[in-house]
Amino acid sequence: MSQGVIQMFTNYQCLFVLDFGIDVDYVVGMFSATHVKDAELPFFSLSTVLKATDNFSDKNKLGEGGFGPVYMGVLKDGHEIAVKRLSKTSTQGVNELRNEVALISKLQHRNLVRTLGFCAQGDEYMLVYEYMPNYSLDLTLFDQEKSRLLDWQKRFNIINGIAKGLLYLHQDSRLRIIHRDLKASNILLDADMIPKISDFGLARSFGGNQTEAQTRRVVGTYGYMSPEYAIDGLFSVKSDVFSFGVLVLEIVSGNRNRGFLLKDHNLNLLGHAWSLYKEDSLRKLVDPCLDEAFDLGQVERTIHVGLLCVQNSPDDRPSMSSVVFMLGNGVALPQAKQPGFFSERNIAIDHNSNDSNPTASHNQLTITWTQGR
Repeated sequence: MSQGVIQMFTNYQCLFVLDFGIDVDYVVGMFSATHVKDAELPFFSLSTVLKATDNFSDKNKLGEGGFGPVYMGVLKDGHEIAVKRLSKTSTQGVNELRNEVALISKLQHRNLVRTLGFCAQGDEYMLVYEYMPNYSLDLTLFDQEKSRLLDWQKRFNIINGIAKGLLYLHQDSRLRIIHRDLKASNILLDADMIPKISDFGLARSFGGNQTEAQTRRVVGTYGYMSPEYAIDGLFSVKSDVFSFGVLVLEIVSGNRNRGFLLKDHNLNLLGHAWSLYKEDSLRKLVDPCLDEAFDLGQVERTIHVGLLCVQNSPDDRPSMSSVVFMLGNGVALPQAKQPGFFSERNIAIDHNSNDSNPTASHNQLTITWTQGR
């Protein structure tokens, strides 16, 4: 094997040898059990991961997504880790893992999950992360009992942290990163409830002056995708801004956008928030479990910013730098315009049903895309 090829491994992570048809086992054997020489991410041997997770014991399983299952583990030095293991049935997993390794190794921010390393050995492909003891935001926010742990100040801090993490991705990182799958389940919470944006398998990087791209393969999660992306495959930083706006409204209200139902109308969460905004009744959007223990002015400003982020036209949505500034300062806010995917759902709803996830279209639109995780 030539010195040039070996240098390619050390510069671009040994995982990328898959692109060149070189045997992975051979390459893995070239490196020490601790670190790939000069690489930006450490390499974990399969034996290390197996010991840490007790051979991927069910009792250590944290959850599962489209990529595959995630396990908690403990290294020999007592350090807790989370291991995302590629499922044998995942059709896009290897590509997403390559993508995540390529991007996350170049990113460092307190509001991004820290990747500790990777494993590519035999037919096993894994990413190793720092362990987040409070798991993902959705598990707390959308649970009737656990959501009480999130008082208003914690929710506001989470919103601010996500905003700062996105600002870093869009503007301050070495690459301009579009996440493309920002949602509550991809926000992890550490021991202090500090939010960490995770899962960069679907992310795309922009170079130079590029601000927008188009794809024929629309990937993401229904309820968080911007209209221009879901319908036309156009994505930009403003697509992430839309997803962030959805998250803001979910965090304030404690409700999912997808499957949101009220007895007096058939609007989704965005439409409901917009109606309350026009009626000057934003207080009604706040999660009842907060028991009025919040700063109403701060809550209303936060909802207003969320509505600015989900406006139908990408040009009307603020940048994340503006979002961070508006959340942290008492400046006058522009009037919000109608959100994307606002149309009232024309569906027959059984209000006595416990089904919170109807299968009918939420927007009187028929859209076909590859469903995200």
